[in-house]
Amino acid sequence: MFASRIVSAFKMWMPTMPMTLVGSRNATKYKPATATFRVLPKMTKHEVKEYLTKIYNLPVVKVNTMNYMGKRKRVVGKRKVIYFKYNDFKKAIVTFGPSLKDLGQGAKFEQIEAEGK
Repeated sequence: MFASRIVSAFKMWMPTMPMTLVGSRNATKYKPATATFRVLPKMTKHEVKEYLTKIYNLPVVKVNTMNYMGKRKRVVGKRKVIYFKYNDFKKAIVTFGPSLKDLGQGAKFEQIEAEGK
């Protein structure tokens, strides 16, 4: 009985919440690197920051979130009209620290040609 209490106290939380990368921008001279993720509506800013810092070791400075309602659609068939709704989602815009410059979006053609020569 006591062992179950001790074991339950040391459980590690592993996220089962998906984060889909929608877009990213590398750092410039005036702006830090940013990335946009599509997350579940129940995820908070703190959870997004902890997810990226603990699992991927990314220097997250700021997280902005926006809630989106799923679109409602109507499909007209021969005999019926069917109504449905897409899932709600949240968009998280993450600003990274100054130590992160390149988000790995790929290389330009000049760089690939220079490496090949």
